[in-house]
Amino acid sequence: MVQEQNERSASSIEKACWILLLLLVGFLVLATPPRGQPRLPLNRIKLPPGFSISIYADPVMGAREMALSPDGTLFVGSRNAGGRVYAIPDRDKDGKADEVITIASGLNMPVGVDFRQGSLYVSEVGRVLRYDNIEARLRNPPKPAVVNDSFPKDEHHGWKFIRFGPDGWLYVPVGAPCNVCERSDNRYASIMRMRADGSGLELFASGVRNTVGFDWHPDTKELWFTDNGRDWLGDDLPPDELNHAPRSGMHFGFPYCYGNNVADPEFGKGRILSEFTPPVVCLGPHVAALGMRFYTGKKFPPEYHNQIFIAEHGSWNRSTPIGYRVTAVRLQPGSPPRYDVFAEGWLQGAHAWGRPADVLVTPDGALLVSDDKAGAIYRITYQK
Repeated sequence: MVQEQNERSASSIEKACWILLLLLVGFLVLATPPRGQPRLPLNRIKLPPGFSISIYADPVMGAREMALSPDGTLFVGSRNAGGRVYAIPDRDKDGKADEVITIASGLNMPVGVDFRQGSLYVSEVGRVLRYDNIEARLRNPPKPAVVNDSFPKDEHHGWKFIRFGPDGWLYVPVGAPCNVCERSDNRYASIMRMRADGSGLELFASGVRNTVGFDWHPDTKELWFTDNGRDWLGDDLPPDELNHAPRSGMHFGFPYCYGNNVADPEFGKGRILSEFTPPVVCLGPHVAALGMRFYTGKKFPPEYHNQIFIAEHGSWNRSTPIGYRVTAVRLQPGSPPRYDVFAEGWLQGAHAWGRPADVLVTPDGALLVSDDKAGAIYRITYQK
C-alpha cells in the first residue's frame, strides 16, 4: 500500500513537472516573434507623412544618453542595466549598427556620456569618469580616470545627463534628493559646470528639480533644458518644463513654484515668485521629459530646422498614462512656441512596450532615439 501511494505521488509530481514544462515552452513560443519578424513592433509607431523609423541597434539594454564621436562611434549610457556603457560602431555608414560592444559594467547608474578630443566622459552618481583613447581600445578599455568625485552621493535623482557646452565646459546636473524639499546645500536642484579636467566646478543654474536633457541653440549658443516636475499634486499638476538659460545665475523656481510661477503648496508661501524664471513651454504633466536636441540636420523639412525634439519617457504615477513619445517644440519668433507630438505608439492603451529616453541628430540628418525599456536605438529618417 505504501509503495502504491509513493508511486502515485511520484506520478503526480512527474505530471505536474510536465505541465509546467509545457506552459514554459508555450510562454517562450508566444514571447518570441516568428522567424523573420522583428522583435519590436515598429509598425505601431506613428510619424508625420514622409518619416519612417527603423532599428539602428538592438539589443542595447537600458539605453539612455547617447553621444557620437567624430569617427561615428555611438556611445550609450544606461541606468538599470548592470551599470553598462556601450560603444556602437557603424563602420560602413549604412545607417545600422555593426555591433554593440560593452565597454564598461558595474558602474553606478552611468546614464551620462559625452565625447571630447578622443576621450569618453561617463557620469556616475557622485562622480565623472574619463576613458582616454577609447576608440582604439573598444575591446580592451583603459582604466578610467576620475575627473571629479565631489558631487553628492544621493541616488534619488542622482543619475546625471552630461554634455560639453560650446564654451568647452562640461555641464553636470545635480537633482533634488527627494520629491520636493529645500536643502541648504545649493548644489542640489541645480546645473553645475566644470572644466574638462574637473577643475573650476561652479553653479550655473538653480531651482532645477531634475534635468535629464539639455542642448545649446545652434545660433545663440544659449542653454535650453528639460525639467521634471514634482509628484503627488494630482494627475494634471505640475507640468514638466522646457527652460531657457541664456546666462548663469538664474533660478527656475524649484521647490517654491512650478509651471508659470504657480506657488508650490508646501514651499511657496511667502515667496516673491516673480524672482524666478518661468519655463518657455509647459510640457505635459508627468510626461518625464528627458533628452532633448535642436535639429541641426538638413534632411528633415525646413520647419524642423533648429527646432527641438524631446524624448518623453512617460508617466509612472498618473491614473491615465501619458508621454512614451517624442515631441517637437517649434520656436516661432513673435509667437508662442508650438508643442506637438512627433512620434508615438510606444504606449498602447494603459501599457507601454517602449520608453524613449534620449534623442541625437546624426551627421546624415537622421534622428536617433534611445529606448531603455525596449533596449534599443531607433533611427528616424525622412524621404520626400
